[in-house]
Amino acid sequence: MAAVDSFQLLYREISRSCSSYFEALALVGAVYATRRAVVLLRDCCTVVRVHFLPRMMPSGKLTQRYGDWAVIYGASEPVARAYAEELAQNGVSIIFITQDSSSVRGIVTFLTQTYGVETSVVTANFSLGQAAGKPITEALRGKDIGFLVNCVDETLASSPRSLIEIPEQDVLDQVNRNVTAATLMARLVLPGMVERSRGAVVNISSGACCRPQHGRVTLTAFTGYLDHFSRALHFEYSDKGIFVQSLIPLKIASSRHQPSSPREGWFVPSPEVYARHAISTLGVSNRTTGYWPHTLQYGLIRCIPEWIWILVSRVVLGAT
Repeated sequence: MAAVDSFQLLYREISRSCSSYFEALALVGAVYATRRAVVLLRDCCTVVRVHFLPRMMPSGKLTQRYGDWAVIYGASEPVARAYAEELAQNGVSIIFITQDSSSVRGIVTFLTQTYGVETSVVTANFSLGQAAGKPITEALRGKDIGFLVNCVDETLASSPRSLIEIPEQDVLDQVNRNVTAATLMARLVLPGMVERSRGAVVNISSGACCRPQHGRVTLTAFTGYLDHFSRALHFEYSDKGIFVQSLIPLKIASSRHQPSSPREGWFVPSPEVYARHAISTLGVSNRTTGYWPHTLQYGLIRCIPEWIWILVSRVVLGAT
């Protein structure tokens, strides 16, 4: 009984002496919880401002805000095709830049017949270096270019391979299609936009840029380049009336190259649904997924520390 009384007395003494520390810890916990609540509220407000308000209150005709013509590079990709169609619905004429004109023949005819906009196709081989820009420069001359849309090559995600498994020529081709082309296109289009003090540059890459993925070294690298390239351009040219946007979507049920492409759903939109949402964020956010369910997913991914992401990825890969 004495031992029990002694323990209770000791506990009361310890509690009395540590009460100030407990109060300090409680204060720290309250401050942290308040901070997290404020961050969550801010993120919710951002989602509403970027993804919902622009769709409820459109800010005017795209041709008046940016220009009459759009230059689309990568239109063989379903997302870029859908984005081009959204622009055409808003009365924007389209210039397609491609290495193979047959890959865009169908969409050119469709846009002209359905929406009555002007369309043209320029064939350019970016492996030729500076010579690739000459036909593009000729096609742009005298036109009010308001939009430049670059789209990353979707085939990068279709078949995971380590870097050393990719032939050297394929690596060079991928660099030309995804890095050289996007950079050169911006270099060719921006002078006219700067002169007119208006325009929009949209680079469609992938949410893969936020975390490394097994077997997708080139996809992660190229999308990371496009993302940072877009942010740097926006920093440099936003004060000249030019809006530069980095679109980083997650899964889209759009692949022509993947028989096992994911089914359409709430988190896996069709290219048309994605483009409709993404174009409403133009002029609102310079870096976004373009689709609000993807923004929720992206936020959760960003909450996971990279070392945990890598550890889980290796465990999953080891189990399979």
